[in-house]
Amino acid sequence: MPNETPKTPRPIEVTAGAEPVKLGSMLLTVVEPHRGHEVDYNRWYERDHFYSGCMVGPYNFAGRRYVATAELKALRDPDPSTITGAPERGSYMALYWVLDGYHDLWNRWAVRQVRALHAAGRMFEQRDHVHTLLYRFAWAEGRGADAVPVEVALDHPFAGVVPVWVDRSDSVTADGLSEWLRGEHLPGLLPGSGAGLVAAFTPLPLLIEAPGDVPRQEASDQRLLLLWFLDTNPIEAWESTIARHRHALEDAGMGTVVAALPFIPTIPGTDTYTDRLWT
Repeated sequence: MPNETPKTPRPIEVTAGAEPVKLGSMLLTVVEPHRGHEVDYNRWYERDHFYSGCMVGPYNFAGRRYVATAELKALRDPDPSTITGAPERGSYMALYWVLDGYHDLWNRWAVRQVRALHAAGRMFEQRDHVHTLLYRFAWAEGRGADAVPVEVALDHPFAGVVPVWVDRSDSVTADGLSEWLRGEHLPGLLPGSGAGLVAAFTPLPLLIEAPGDVPRQEASDQRLLLLWFLDTNPIEAWESTIARHRHALEDAGMGTVVAALPFIPTIPGTDTYTDRLWT
């Protein structure tokens, strides 16, 4: 057998415990490749960084990539938003699930790993971070008694996902907003809608040691992120599900939608959609 180069031991020992598979936190990143570099970016991210930057890390148990074509970007609401700025920015999104109870350990690993990839020349420069932040899982509501568990949501073949950032009203508490969503709003909206699952998250700050190319964004106490996992293309579900959600939220005085951004899953191993990112 050929001699193998010895591997440097990982700086963090990962032990197998008996914890339940339970979502604790996530990384959400929205990125814009520079025009003319979209194919190279797509290949770098899916064939290298998706794995080397996240999935090989401790307790990162699921991940998935998504894309927004120009047709989907035209639905973004409001336009522009404080998340993306101009609506054409933010063509790709990736989500990563982290096991409950291990956020800090995974986060320290992730910062060291990305710094090591920078030092090794393994980062792609022809791109801009649009929104990259950590979020703590709060709750999930599914449609029907046999709804998809949030832990397998990134593996289930949902046709689309729409992150909706909400700033609650000053007169509404965080608990009050969640109680209204879970007790009144979603039970009335989900049946018969295009959404099979809604998962709620609250922002967490990035570590100060995080790489400098990741813009620092405030982890606002007023903000709630709702991930809407759709059984149909976001175009088909937009008016009946996402727009209806915004109107109900704002009409009830519970909060304001900061941004609603529709995405569909990428097709790994292909360059599908790279020619449809912009008009």
